[in-house]
Amino acid sequence: MDTLNYNGGTMEGGKREKEVTGGGGGGVRCSEFGMRVLAFALTLVAAIVLGVDKQTKVVPVPVVSTLPPLNVPVTAKWHYLSAFVYFVVANSIACTYAALSLVLTLANRGGKKGLALIITILDIMMVALLFSGEGAAAAVGIIGYKGNSHVRWNKVCNVFEEFCHQVAAALVLSLLGSVAFFLLVVLAALNLHKKCK
Repeated sequence: MDTLNYNGGTMEGGKREKEVTGGGGGGVRCSEFGMRVLAFALTLVAAIVLGVDKQTKVVPVPVVSTLPPLNVPVTAKWHYLSAFVYFVVANSIACTYAALSLVLTLANRGGKKGLALIITILDIMMVALLFSGEGAAAAVGIIGYKGNSHVRWNKVCNVFEEFCHQVAAALVLSLLGSVAFFLLVVLAALNLHKKCK
C-alpha cells in the first residue's frame, strides 16, 4: 500500500489529494466561484448605489436683475439621464446573470463542455455590456463634472456634489465587477490552454 504524509495525516494511493483539490481543477473551480460571487456582489451594489441616487438642492434663479433671485428646489435623479438608466439596467442584467451562472457552474461539476462554452461566451458578453454602460455613464458624468463650453452646458457637480460622488462610486464598483467578469474569461482561456497541452 502506497502511503504518503499530508499535513500531519496520511493518504493512501494519492486519494486524499484528489479529494482536497478536486482532481487538479479544484483551485480553478474555487477561484471561478469566488470571481462569480465577487462579480455578483459588485454589480448588485453598483446598480443599487446609482438606482437610489437622488439629491434635491435649492438653487437661486435670477428673474430680473433688480429683484432678488427666486429660490427654486431642483432635484437630480438617476433616471433623468438615459445613460444612467442604461448603466443601471446593464448592471442589473450582469448581476442576474452572475447569480444564474453561479448556479449553473455548481450544477456543471461533471464538466459539460457545451455548458462551459456557453457560460464563457456569456461572460464575454457581460464584459462588453458592462463596459458600454460604464462608458455611457462616465461620459455623462464628465459633462456633469466639467460642463461643455462649446454647447453652453454648465457643470452641475458643483451644485449636486453628493449625487456626483454617488455616480462615481457606482462607476468604480461596476468597473471592478466588469474586471471580475474579464478575469473569468481569462480563467476559461487558461483552462482551455491547459487542456490543449
